[in-house]
Amino acid sequence: MIKKTLFSLFILTSLVSCTKPVNDFTLTSPDKKVEVKLSVTDSVFSYQVKYLEQEVLGSSCLGIISNSNLTVLSTKETEHDDEWNPVWGQFSTIRNHYKQLEIAFTSNDVKGRLLARIFDEAVAFRFILDENQTSQNVEFLCSYAVKDGSQFYAPRGENEPIGPVSLTGLSKSQIGRANKKKAISVPLVVETPNMGFMALLESDLYAAAGFQSMRLDVNMDKKNVESRQTAILTKDELVTPWRVILLGQTAGDLVVNTATVNLATPCQIENPDWIKPGKTLWDWRVHGYTAPDGFVYGINTESYKRFIDFAADNDVDYFLIDDAWYTHATLGHFELSDKLNLNEVIAYAAEKEVELILYYDRKHGQYGDDALFPYYQSLGMKGIKYGFMGTNPKFSREAIQKSAKSKLLIDFHDSPVPFTGMRRTYPNAITREYCHAQQDSRKAFTPESFLKMALINAVTGPLDMNNGNFDLIGINNGSREKGPKKPNSYLSTVVSEAARTLVIFSGLVCIPDAPEAYKAKMDLFEFIQKQAVGQWDESRILNSKMGEYITTARRHGKEWFVGSVINQQGGTLEIDLNFLEENQEYDITFYEDTKDTHCQANPEAYQVRRSTVKRGDVINALLAPGGGHCMWIRPVAKQLLTK
Repeated sequence: MIKKTLFSLFILTSLVSCTKPVNDFTLTSPDKKVEVKLSVTDSVFSYQVKYLEQEVLGSSCLGIISNSNLTVLSTKETEHDDEWNPVWGQFSTIRNHYKQLEIAFTSNDVKGRLLARIFDEAVAFRFILDENQTSQNVEFLCSYAVKDGSQFYAPRGENEPIGPVSLTGLSKSQIGRANKKKAISVPLVVETPNMGFMALLESDLYAAAGFQSMRLDVNMDKKNVESRQTAILTKDELVTPWRVILLGQTAGDLVVNTATVNLATPCQIENPDWIKPGKTLWDWRVHGYTAPDGFVYGINTESYKRFIDFAADNDVDYFLIDDAWYTHATLGHFELSDKLNLNEVIAYAAEKEVELILYYDRKHGQYGDDALFPYYQSLGMKGIKYGFMGTNPKFSREAIQKSAKSKLLIDFHDSPVPFTGMRRTYPNAITREYCHAQQDSRKAFTPESFLKMALINAVTGPLDMNNGNFDLIGINNGSREKGPKKPNSYLSTVVSEAARTLVIFSGLVCIPDAPEAYKAKMDLFEFIQKQAVGQWDESRILNSKMGEYITTARRHGKEWFVGSVINQQGGTLEIDLNFLEENQEYDITFYEDTKDTHCQANPEAYQVRRSTVKRGDVINALLAPGGGHCMWIRPVAKQLLTK
C-alpha cells in the first residue's frame, strides 16, 4: 500500500471553560461546499447539514448512551490531505482530504469521543468509547431529518428496488407479512426537493466488532429516518461504524464518491500482490443450452472444458464453477458429484492457465470453515463463491479473513452483509450479490430494475450482477434450465448487456452465457474482452437519471471505455468527450443498437463501426427501447493534432 502525504494540518482549539463550556460547533469541508453544525442540547448531540448552501438535513440526533448526562470536555479540529493507491478499484489513486472535529465527552461516567469528518461531498460520524469497567448496553443512534418533499429509493433484495416513494410511502414499504415491520436496507438514496442527492449508509463495519449491519426505520411521529444499533460496552474500547452521508448533484455522483473507502480501515493484507481482479465465465445459467454442434451443457467434465477453452482463447481470467459439483458436505469431507471429474477439470484449467473459482453452499452440509479455505487452496483454487452464509457481520468478517489467509478471493452469494469499504481493508473480498441479478429466483429482469440498482445498490461497492447475456432469444424462449419462469420476461438488448458489464463496478465481472453465444458475436464481445476489469485509473458517471438512463466512462491508461443503458422508452443521450486529452486524435469503436433493435421484439440486433474522435466532440448515442450503447476509445499512435 503506497501512501503519499501532501500535507496534514492540525489545529487544536480549546473550547472548554470550567464553568461554561461551549457546546456549538461549525465545520466546513475543504472546498466549503459542505457545512455541518454540531451542538449539545439537553445532553444530546444534534447536527445539521448544508450542501451548496442548501439545507439537506435539518436538526438531527447523534447518540451512543441512552438517557445520558452528556458533558463536553474538549474539542480538536484537524485537516488531513493525502493520497493512497488501492489494490484495485474505480480509481488507481484516491485523495483523502477532509476536516475533522473530535469532541471528547463524558456520558453517564463513560468517557468517549465523537468524530465528525467532513469531505467535499460527504459527512461521517463515529463514536469511540474508552475502556470501561462495567458491562452495559449502548445504543448507537443516528437520525436524519430529511426535507419535506424528498423522494426515497432503497434496495429490496432480489426484487426491483423501492422508489421513488415519499416518506409515508417508505414507511409503508416496511410493512411485511402479518403486518410485521421490517427494516430498510442501505443505502437509502434521497432525492431532495432542490434536485440534490444523498445516500445514507455506513463504512468500516469491519472495525466495529459487536455491531450488526446498518438498517433504517422511518419515524413518522418525528418525520425522519433513524438508524439504531445496540452493542455491549465492556472493558475494551468500543468503536462504532461510521455513519456516512454521501452528497451529490446527481445520483451518479454517489456511485463514484470515494468517502466510504477513505473511511475504511487500511489494507490488512501485508502483501496483496496475489489479488487479481478480472473477468470470469460461469456455468450456472448455461445449463440446458444446446450448442450449434448439438452439445448440451450441464454439470459435467466436457462442459467445463469448453468454458476453459473459451476463457484461455479470449483473455478471460477465471472460470467459476457453481453449485452441485458436490452433493453433500460433512466435517472435512465432500461427497463429489458423479457427473463430474473435478480433478480432471482442475488439471485441464492449469494446463490452459485459467484460474478456477469454486462454489460452496452451507445448506448442503458444512465442511467446517477452519478446514474449508485451506482445502480450496490445496485444490489450486483462486477463489471461493460462498453461498447462504447469512447476514452475520462477525461470521462474514471471519470468512473474509480466513479466505485471505489461504490466498483466496471471496464472492458472497445470496443476501450478504454490504461491508461498504471492505475492498480497501481486505481486497480479496472481490464482489458480492447485493442486488437482483438476471433471472434471480427465476424472476423477470427489466431495464428499469437495472438502472435503479446501478444508482442505488452500487453505492455500497462492487456488485456481482451477472451481466453480459448474448443469447437473449434462447434465454427468453425457455431453452435454459435456469431461464425466467415466464417466457420473454427478461428484457434487454445484447448491446445493453455489454454496456452493463462496464456500468456495474466489480472486482470480478461474471459473464453468464455459453461460449458459443459469445463466439457468435465476437465483434461485440470485444468490448467486454478489452476491459481492464477492476484496474481502472479513473471512473466517471457522465449521464444519470434514476430509473431512466446512465452513462459510465472508465479509463485504463490512455484508453477509455464508455457504456450507456436506457429504459424501455429508448432515446438519445448526449455524451460529451471533453474528458479526452487536448490535441490528440483517438480511434473509436462504436457498439450500437440498430434502428430495428428492441428489448422485446428484436433484442439481438446490433452493429459495430469505427471512426475517429477528439476532445470536445459530442456523441449523440441512439439507444433502442431497453437498449445500450458502448464505445472503446484509444489514442491514435504517435499522432498529435496541430492547432
